[in-house]
Amino acid sequence: MDTTTQQTTAPPAPGPAAPADKGTGRGATRPGDRIFLGLSRGSGIFVLVLMAAIASFLTYRASLAISKDEANFFTSFEWNPTGIPPEFGIAVLAFGTIVSSVIAMAIAVPISVGIALFITHYAPRRLGGLIAYVIDLLAAVPSIVYGLWGALVLVPHMDGLYGWLDDYLGWTGLFAWDGGPARSLLTVGILLALMILPIITNVSREVFRQVPRMHEEAALALGATRWEVIRMSVLPFGRSGVISASMLGLGRALGETMAVAMVLSPSFDITASLLDPGGGTFAQNIASKFNEATVMGQDALIASGMVLFVITLLVNGGARLIIARRKEYSGANA
Repeated sequence: MDTTTQQTTAPPAPGPAAPADKGTGRGATRPGDRIFLGLSRGSGIFVLVLMAAIASFLTYRASLAISKDEANFFTSFEWNPTGIPPEFGIAVLAFGTIVSSVIAMAIAVPISVGIALFITHYAPRRLGGLIAYVIDLLAAVPSIVYGLWGALVLVPHMDGLYGWLDDYLGWTGLFAWDGGPARSLLTVGILLALMILPIITNVSREVFRQVPRMHEEAALALGATRWEVIRMSVLPFGRSGVISASMLGLGRALGETMAVAMVLSPSFDITASLLDPGGGTFAQNIASKFNEATVMGQDALIASGMVLFVITLLVNGGARLIIARRKEYSGANA
């Protein structure tokens, strides 16, 4: 019987592996990849260097002013950097900035999330598109226009609200009103809420649109109502996005300048009532006094700007921590 011999050929020996890019360890050898990698890395380094340069400038100029300050910089209610001796502090500015921003967030966040949910899950397509277009237009309105509207329209028409708050909540002391002009931190907070509402709404709307349809359909198949679908599927998925949107809005509220300067009646005094005229914010104080300030006055204003810079960094850092802790519950990885 004939037998056939099957000859097997050994696979060719592998050739030398392509040299990996020692800079990345990912084998990026093409010129385009190396150029893009260099541009990306350079952009990241540039941002870090820029932040470090801003922090160094603020720290240096602030140290010059604080070293000559005869008052406690963090607790003093005085602002007289040209006096002999110079005395200035940020207690009133910190209080006004934080209180007005908290009022703005308390008003804007619930309304913005509600608008975003209505556009994405309740409104007909045409109506939702029209509302989204109007919200986009609000985001494009300059700050000075908001300031003019606040000074000429909002302030004169706040008496009714102030009177109602005084009648029903004046006993708390927080909403006591003596009939003065409505150029107070509450009015500033309402104006800031209108300014940051488009930012929070637009970002939240885009986040809610990214919710997987499978999640919503599964909840509907189990007999959930529309609100239960939103509560169990949409809001958990978009929680981190809403937090990010809120922090973007808070960043604008903390640093808003011209609109606040046109509405607020500035004074270096802290009152128990939010309806009393007066108060101040970091940005408003810097904008109103920088042009006429001496070198010492400019250093004092820069010192207050450094505090605002630190507050903004802390707020954004805290938001990142919240997002990182809650990411696993957001539903994004489901």
